[in-house]
Amino acid sequence: MRAMATGTVRARVVFVTAPDVETAQKIARAWVDAHLVACVNMVPGITSIYRFEGRVEESSEVLLVAKTSADRIAELEASLAALHPYQVPEFVVIDAAHVAPGYAAWIASETR
Repeated sequence: MRAMATGTVRARVVFVTAPDVETAQKIARAWVDAHLVACVNMVPGITSIYRFEGRVEESSEVLLVAKTSADRIAELEASLAALHPYQVPEFVVIDAAHVAPGYAAWIASETR
């Protein structure tokens, strides 16, 4: 199990947006199949408003919310370039301050 010395798993939540459900599914399945994440929630129907290359853009997107361990972040980020069509894909990692012990153990076992 990937854990800190205290016995708690260093769980992370990762946010990524995708242009459509098909791309989101491709990314989610690749990550789960490779044991880079334990789970990915796909939230379709979000609208993103952002500035890119000097212009304000508005896009319909799918939000991916992935649960993983800290040990997998570098591999996860590296894999995104091959899987994602955006020039600059969102990749935001949040340190989970508290995760239920059973869920944390499951994350650790699935991301070995």
